[in-house]
Amino acid sequence: MAAEPERVGDASDEVEDMEDEEETGADISSAILRRPDLLAALQGQLHQEMLQNLPAPVKRRIKALKKLQLEATHIEAKFYEEVHELECKYHQLYTPLYKKRSTVVQGLYEPNDEECDFPSDEETEEDLSNEIKTKVKIEDVTETKEPATEEEKNKANANGIPDFWLTIFKNVAILSEMVQEHDEPILKHLIDVKVNLLKADPMGFVLEFHFSPNEYFNNTVLTKEYEMKCSPDESDPFSFEGPEIYKCKGCTIDWKKNKNVTVKTIKKKQKHKSRGSVRTITKTIQNDSFFNFFNPPVMPEDPEAEVDEDTQSLLTSDFEIGHYIRERIVPKAVLFFTGEALDDDEEEDFDEEEEEEEEEEGEGSDDDPEFNPNNPRLPKTKKSNGTQPAECKQQ
Repeated sequence: MAAEPERVGDASDEVEDMEDEEETGADISSAILRRPDLLAALQGQLHQEMLQNLPAPVKRRIKALKKLQLEATHIEAKFYEEVHELECKYHQLYTPLYKKRSTVVQGLYEPNDEECDFPSDEETEEDLSNEIKTKVKIEDVTETKEPATEEEKNKANANGIPDFWLTIFKNVAILSEMVQEHDEPILKHLIDVKVNLLKADPMGFVLEFHFSPNEYFNNTVLTKEYEMKCSPDESDPFSFEGPEIYKCKGCTIDWKKNKNVTVKTIKKKQKHKSRGSVRTITKTIQNDSFFNFFNPPVMPEDPEAEVDEDTQSLLTSDFEIGHYIRERIVPKAVLFFTGEALDDDEEEDFDEEEEEEEEEEGEGSDDDPEFNPNNPRLPKTKKSNGTQPAECKQQ
């Protein structure tokens, strides 16, 4: 009878141990749910084990399906090649419109009444008519008032659309972050941005930035070239999702003396360790500027070489900007100038921010079992795959 309490105690201990194990398991589960990368890794491991345990005949059939998938991937690559050819064809139809736009912006051509006959959201024909009548009456009874300042005189006498491209760059968030105060006087001389599509060998596009004569550099055109590839990677063919930018190169900017805004000079004092004397040295370092866009990071020649995280980040941003200028800004320049094209982009950015917040909270990550934050892939087509941009030097 004396042994009975011991058995009760043993049972109680076992229950406590089970409760502790359940609490530990709950903590682990909670931790995994808070870490999408751990959950994805666990799901991936379970999936691999499932595939490994399939019967041999089933595995054989899966290989056959993969071979069919590879053939489909190569057909998809051909499809995108033809899409690019079609883009090149229609680009020729857009080009005359872009040329005419440029002449209006520069003041080389004044649109006639028929060309200006476009409804405005801000004014009705009746309001405009009344405004003109009122203006005529005032001018009939009063003398024309001269602009008070030199700046007002210049605006009143300006041809075309002053600061057209500078205004666009300052309106678009992805570009305004690049434009510094010391860049603005230079960008006032930017008179046109053009896109030239490269059909093949290599497939890609060239951005041309045309400048009027200025006191900063001798170039009339600055270029940025992006090369794309449209074939599946032999080592990972099923990652193919269409043409992707894989290389870019800028140009040499022929800066005039003491006008290079991409560098700045700093002075540092150095103290001699033993003598105690102090000397001042002058050092030239890189300066934040939009014009660094024409000097992308130098990549190793070996495509297998690893790229540091900072360089990869810079390239991702560079490819994003180049693609955005080509796909959005050049085709819809006037809408970015007026701000009308910004509404859609801001809505897209807002949606992306919401998605990021959901991912941080651990929601929605179950839908993407292949996500692995420890091995991120640089975005394709619109961004990059992070390989080998060419060197570009500045003077």
